[in-house]
Amino acid sequence: MSDVPRDHLVSRVRRAGTAVAAVVLMGAAGCGAASPTAPAPAPPAPVPARTDGLRITTVAAGFSHVWSVGVLPDGRALVTERDGRLSLLASLDPGTAVTPVAADLGDVFARGEGGLMGLAVHADFATSNRFTTCQTHAENGSPVDVRLVTWTLSADGATATRVADPLVGGLPIASGGRHSGCRVAVDDTGALVLGTGDAAMPATPQDLTSLGGKTLRVDPATGGPAAGNPFADAADPAQRLVYTSGHRNVQGVAVEPGTGRVFTAEHGPTRDDEVNLLRPGGNYGWDPSQGGTVTTYDESVPMTDRDRFPDAVPAVWASGSPPEALAGAAFLDGAAWGQRNGMLAVAALRGQKLLLMRVGPEGTDGAVSDVEIPAALDGNSGRLRGVYAVPGGPLLVTTSNGDDDRILRIDPS
Repeated sequence: MSDVPRDHLVSRVRRAGTAVAAVVLMGAAGCGAASPTAPAPAPPAPVPARTDGLRITTVAAGFSHVWSVGVLPDGRALVTERDGRLSLLASLDPGTAVTPVAADLGDVFARGEGGLMGLAVHADFATSNRFTTCQTHAENGSPVDVRLVTWTLSADGATATRVADPLVGGLPIASGGRHSGCRVAVDDTGALVLGTGDAAMPATPQDLTSLGGKTLRVDPATGGPAAGNPFADAADPAQRLVYTSGHRNVQGVAVEPGTGRVFTAEHGPTRDDEVNLLRPGGNYGWDPSQGGTVTTYDESVPMTDRDRFPDAVPAVWASGSPPEALAGAAFLDGAAWGQRNGMLAVAALRGQKLLLMRVGPEGTDGAVSDVEIPAALDGNSGRLRGVYAVPGGPLLVTTSNGDDDRILRIDPS
């Protein structure tokens, strides 16, 4: 059992406006297999749904396993699909035009949980036109690693050209793509924060010289450690990039507006998906090697093992059982959200829902005090993966069903 305090597991859930006390049971499940083909994206007929004070429209549809959306300063947006496609949205309006972006993505290893995944638009995009993707890389058809690749987008958005390949390489990869992690965000200093998976390798999460089972903090210009990294002076160059360790499979990275705090959403095994508040140098307690005593990947150990690691950082929220596969995460931002402003939105794949969490304020341990599951986003759109919050604007959520996947726009009504 995890040592996450029980009051972190008990949340106040509101469905269709009714408040009840409940133990919210969330967790993790593997991603579906990548679709070998995908229909060309086509503008859908936007039919808004107004439920729980939310207005939900479809920005675009016809995708396959949409992983990330990166909004550009001019209101356009880049979209990644796990199978290795990059597209450009003309706007965030319902039914917007979708055009493919020509990019050299032939090396993407799209299998299981791996492929073209996270995307982050650089803080200086307005002058540099640069963005970074996180993707699995193959050579001669065989997987090599998970890596960050930086691109320059042409002014017309028609092409993207690699300018740093890799920006960071050498992240572990499993032959079937299991636990590839690969969610990337930009923190309030402009650094890239990357959540990685442990590739189902037992010793990786606790090995500070491995980039798997970690969060990394990277200088986007050099690929080196970002200023202030906790192990920046380590002898091993990989360790210099490490921000936190002891993770299983980080699927969401969210930077809190105003505070710069970074929260992550992470897959658990048969129980205990976690939401974590990152502390520089923190160990989050996942160790399927049992301290190096076993060579198999033992998933019976706790997600946060505070018996073996007394100083392990406890989760701010843990799901209990059964798992529901937490994925992307972002903070609602803007006065229009009313009482929901500042809540952390987290998508669930297996659970097919969006969770809105109230995290503790700056200066506290960040423990989640309240969870809301809007009825309109509870089992109505299939598997939910990506979450992106436009500052002062709407929330974007992507589906990951493999067939006619959509980018949903959620506004307060």
